[in-house]
Amino acid sequence: MASRLNPYINFNGEARQALEFYRSVLGGDLSLNGYGDFTPEAPPGYEDKIMHGMLETDGGFTLMAADVPPGMEHRPGNNFSVSLSGDDADELRGYWEKLSADGEVAIPLEKQMWGDVFGMCTDRFGITWMVNISQQG
Repeated sequence: MASRLNPYINFNGEARQALEFYRSVLGGDLSLNGYGDFTPEAPPGYEDKIMHGMLETDGGFTLMAADVPPGMEHRPGNNFSVSLSGDDADELRGYWEKLSADGEVAIPLEKQMWGDVFGMCTDRFGITWMVNISQQG
């Protein structure tokens, strides 16, 4: 899979409804993963919230979204990130090194509970980036 760049939008509890709406507009396949799908116990109040959702359309659009995780503030206007994802680890690690340099790392680029290598940082211009390296199974 080639690396790709796509928007990632954070919602304040409406990610499921928003992604279902976008699917009704754009068509495509929708994948939704709740907080409880990856952890034995979802954080209180997050039982029905989305940890990660992805809409892939026949037209080649990809839109990702989630409900703001516990401990993070939802601030409209600052509720999006840019996601880089794929399976070319060297390429994606190179992007990560450059994006996180002189920025702030929120989640180090390392293996996560869902099996992929993932990291999140804010670059020196204030843009939040998420890098996900898919693990070949």
